[in-house]
Amino acid sequence: MNVSTGNPIENALIISSATFKEGLTNTFGRAQLPFSSKSQYIIVRATGFSPQKLSIDQLRSINFIVRLEPSDVELVEVVVSGSKWTQLSDNIPFKVTSLSQEDMLFHQPQTAADHLATTGEVFIQKSQLGGGSPMIRGFSTNRLLYSIDGVRMNNAIFRSGNLQNVISLDAFAIESTEVLFGPRSIIYGSDAIGGVMNFTTLTPTYHDDKKNAWHVNSTLRHSSANNERTGHIDITFSGQKWATATSLTVSDYDDLKQGSKGPEDYLKPFYVARINGKDSVVQQDDPLMQLPSGYSQINIMQKVRYSPGNNWDLQYGFHYSNTSQYGRYDRHNRMRDGLPRYGEWNYGPQKWIMNHLEANHISPKKLYDKISIRLAHQRFGESRISRSLNNITREIRRERVDAYSLNLDFSKYLNNNGALYYGVEHVYDHVNSQGFDQDIETGSSILGASRYPKSDWHSIAAFVSTEHPIGQAITMQGGIRYNRYLLTAAFDTTFYNFPFKSATIDHGALTGNIGLVYASGKHTSFRTNLATAFRSPNVDDMGKVFDSEPGAVVVPNPSLRSEYAYNLEIGTTTQIGEAIKFDAAVYYTLLENAMVRRDYQLDGQDSILYDGTMSKVQAIQNAAFAKVYGFQLSMDVELPLHLNVSTRLNHQRGTEELDEGNVSPSRHAPPFFGRSAISYGHNKVNIELMAIYQGQRNFEDLAIGEQTKDEIYAKDENGNNYSPSWYTINLKGTYAVSKNLLLTIGLENITDQRYRPYSAGISGPGRNFLVALNFHL
Repeated sequence: MNVSTGNPIENALIISSATFKEGLTNTFGRAQLPFSSKSQYIIVRATGFSPQKLSIDQLRSINFIVRLEPSDVELVEVVVSGSKWTQLSDNIPFKVTSLSQEDMLFHQPQTAADHLATTGEVFIQKSQLGGGSPMIRGFSTNRLLYSIDGVRMNNAIFRSGNLQNVISLDAFAIESTEVLFGPRSIIYGSDAIGGVMNFTTLTPTYHDDKKNAWHVNSTLRHSSANNERTGHIDITFSGQKWATATSLTVSDYDDLKQGSKGPEDYLKPFYVARINGKDSVVQQDDPLMQLPSGYSQINIMQKVRYSPGNNWDLQYGFHYSNTSQYGRYDRHNRMRDGLPRYGEWNYGPQKWIMNHLEANHISPKKLYDKISIRLAHQRFGESRISRSLNNITREIRRERVDAYSLNLDFSKYLNNNGALYYGVEHVYDHVNSQGFDQDIETGSSILGASRYPKSDWHSIAAFVSTEHPIGQAITMQGGIRYNRYLLTAAFDTTFYNFPFKSATIDHGALTGNIGLVYASGKHTSFRTNLATAFRSPNVDDMGKVFDSEPGAVVVPNPSLRSEYAYNLEIGTTTQIGEAIKFDAAVYYTLLENAMVRRDYQLDGQDSILYDGTMSKVQAIQNAAFAKVYGFQLSMDVELPLHLNVSTRLNHQRGTEELDEGNVSPSRHAPPFFGRSAISYGHNKVNIELMAIYQGQRNFEDLAIGEQTKDEIYAKDENGNNYSPSWYTINLKGTYAVSKNLLLTIGLENITDQRYRPYSAGISGPGRNFLVALNFHL
């Protein structure tokens, strides 16, 4: 219970140090204790409270009633689950950052991408309002991995360009978020090079009383900068053997208004409209408005949980997300011959559906103590709609990916308090791509070239990982994984007269890691981790056959193999006194065999006749490298008078080899960025004054491919593109009107700065007034 109020604490996590079995408290703060006679101690943790570590004898002496002290600074992080198993964070040799549902309710982010940004440690790039491409430690897009309830979201057409798939997740339906920094391929396989974002969605809990329990949670929110209207409701039912959770969120966003103080280069005082059958360049009434950027979105989630016995837990989850069509704002800013380059450039509705069945069995066996079986199907739908200015042909490119996955994960807890984790995985993606060219005057359509070939991508893997104590102060973790991947692609030669019709890639990848954590006392620990990761070729890599240019043709390369990353991380966590926590990490990552386009030979020829022109042969090849290094610092201080101070600082630098063999600053390593805040929390009130900031990136430090993007960057005194530094000051607070009603009010970007995050194609919101009302019962 809450020692200050005497109220029960729901969703407090209880974990046994010997068996690592978990328990969650229900609405009345009760839980079945997960210890056995082997248990050395129990850890009790709840967000916003100081954790407690108690022996079994201590629990008996207090009649099993645990009282937790409220604390905004958790000086001891005790649990992480991002590696698919619950582990004590004291034993994790790499950096992990977590967000709770309480964090989301306080910050009220509009999307899951904005939710990640509140960590102050994940940089978010947006090409449009309906966007959000995370950058972590100098990597982005298909070199980061998304995991939803233990299921990988990455699919076979995840590209190296910016991605917005994360906005398909509903921030209101996310129970907890963990960001695992650095390579994590041992557990998650391909793509987990820069890090893993692990999202756990609302999980219904059982009720240990005979009487069933219902819980209703709803939120209404409005933001002024884009006239946001959002409504959310979730309903949970808890019984002894059955539990359900239903969630619905509907959001509508108008065009986004940027700030009044900042670079004039970010203003676009016009937009393109179709008037009387012609494209017209129309002057905007308010040049601060970013047209077109508005869109709408709906998210639905349904979970059903059933316990047929003491040792079995079954769960089914359904997720549905769909957006409206929305404009890619940076392309609407692109110019040609003094006029807008495009009459239209929109993303079609982004759809995501997931059906997920999970079974967990806990019972001491020779081979395992716990087995988790996950079977999932996901369907991704996306499209691109573009038309040049004054052109009557609209190009429509539609993609659909069906992704199937099966995971069997085993855990065995050893007598020496160590643990063994192992499992197998099979992932299968089927890609269907279509192209249409539409006459906007007649409405008639004809088939056009598709973006990708029809393809099948398979990944089969097995892994083993161990956690082993060495003496009283050192914990070692290590693991190894072998992946076999197969890609088959069938090329349609209707529109491109290539001398091939199919291509196949069939190779393997071996990765491993080893890490140590040394606890030099009660308040300080040191960690080091050496890890490898890989990214296997996907359909986007193979499908670059359609990116031909005059005098050159790109052909498939069946010998294409995985990229490999090698990473070293060293970190420390220190507690000073009872109120200060300091965490630091430095890292270096080398990416080898990176996939880039280079000159190639087809059947021994370096040029072929293509469309009547002798063209140079090129292919995607493992021929480049990238290097990224940097540091992350965080500090939390608990002050008197219920005040708290926190800071998150991030610095990364990198270089990468380009298609032509030149070396360039890394595109996905943003400038220095961070957030600092001072907060007050007592009784019914929580208030936070926060600054978010980014350093400057000069023209010569931009990636070579970024230097010519006039539609994105501001101009320096020499007329060159650069990314200016910026900051915003934000004030936000919550007030508990009653036991069931929470009011959130915020004033963001108080000084009305006109700013644009590095590599973004749209400016951030100007001064924004936010109000949200949350009702829970």
